Amino acid sequence: MKTNQGWKELLAVYGPLVLLVLIGFMLAYQYIKPAPPDHILMASGEPGGAYDAFARRYQKLLARQGITLEIVDTHGSVDNLRLLSEGRVDMAFVQGGVAKPGQVGTRLESLGSLYYEPLWVFQRSDLDIDRLTDLKGLRLAIGPEGSGTRALVELLLQENQIPLDGAQRLSLDSGEAARRLHEGSIDVAFFVASPKSERVASLLHDPQVKLVNIQRATAYARRHPFLVELTLPEGAEDLAVNIPSKDIHLLAATSELVIQEDLHPAIVALMMQVLDKVHRDAGWFSGEGEFPSPRHISFPLSAEAERFYRDGPPFLQRFLPFWAASLLDRTKIMILPLLGLLLPLFRVVPPLYRWRMRARIYRWYEELQEVDRNILKASTQEKQVYLDKLDELEREVRDVVVPLSFAYQLYHLRLHIDFVRQKLQESHQS
Repeated sequence: MKTNQGWKELLAVYGPLVLLVLIGFMLAYQYIKPAPPDHILMASGEPGGAYDAFARRYQKLLARQGITLEIVDTHGSVDNLRLLSEGRVDMAFVQGGVAKPGQVGTRLESLGSLYYEPLWVFQRSDLDIDRLTDLKGLRLAIGPEGSGTRALVELLLQENQIPLDGAQRLSLDSGEAARRLHEGSIDVAFFVASPKSERVASLLHDPQVKLVNIQRATAYARRHPFLVELTLPEGAEDLAVNIPSKDIHLLAATSELVIQEDLHPAIVALMMQVLDKVHRDAGWFSGEGEFPSPRHISFPLSAEAERFYRDGPPFLQRFLPFWAASLLDRTKIMILPLLGLLLPLFRVVPPLYRWRMRARIYRWYEELQEVDRNILKASTQEKQVYLDKLDELEREVRDVVVPLSFAYQLYHLRLHIDFVRQKLQESHQS
């Protein structure tokens, strides 16, 4: 029973505090961010291409953090941009220069450019093409409909006044174009691909084809800001066989990762770490740490991406698993105001609790003082009443439950009761 009394005292003091904290918790919960999704959709490109290879690397890294990345195969950047605009995927690879002003909505943002995507122009080995104007009358594989390759090639052909229609402009995927070029059933094939692409490496080693050296690459790069001129050094692919046999001038766009504007910020922050891990290594045309980059992009840079380029990964994600960092980040809006509420309350409650404990003891002193003041002028009958009252007071005090830290005050009270009783007994005997 005494234990129950102690719990009642604690509840009386701390109960209002707990209730106040719960109310504050519920109010703050209304403003908490939703949890990040554990399943996201990404448009990549043709199976076996560079986009597909990078997407699968992202998939493995995200899976370690409990995020499922579903890869949607497409023909390339144009298809990807369409899927993004329709809201059917969360993110996609987009080749620089594919998006035209006003072509897409404003709900898309960029996470930055990822790597250079050279335009590889391969010709039959018996041809000798130096300029794109030399392509007139030849059978060209300009990339499938919906690909970034086709969009770029059509632009370059138009600038060189080469007709885009006709039976000699073939919409072939990269695998079919490479096969037919090797067989000699087409004259030239265009590919926009990473230097690490297996298809590019295979064509560079194919004796039936050779790489076109684009003599006026500088002029194209000056005319179009999304293009850069690159040089493939002699022997870069194979030093032993010396492939290529001389420096080759190439044109290149950059590949960027574009997302829906409302993609959860925690997912964006995680993706930036994934991109940094996959793309920061040096390559044929870039130094270590050059990519990912906020430069050479066609869409507004995401705010989360901008923070990453400026400050690095979020503080919590540097030390905690993604789920834990995300949880703490979302609940900080609750934790901070609650701490602001709890700190002053915890400064107030201990003194309040001490006051309540002492009040349980001190309230008996009022009756004790009344007896002590009236001892000398009380009659014999009144003194006996006072003695009975002191006995009752002591019995009640014995039932008082207080924490050990306040027990000494309770014993002082009992000593004082005994002192007044002795004083009253002496007065009664006299």
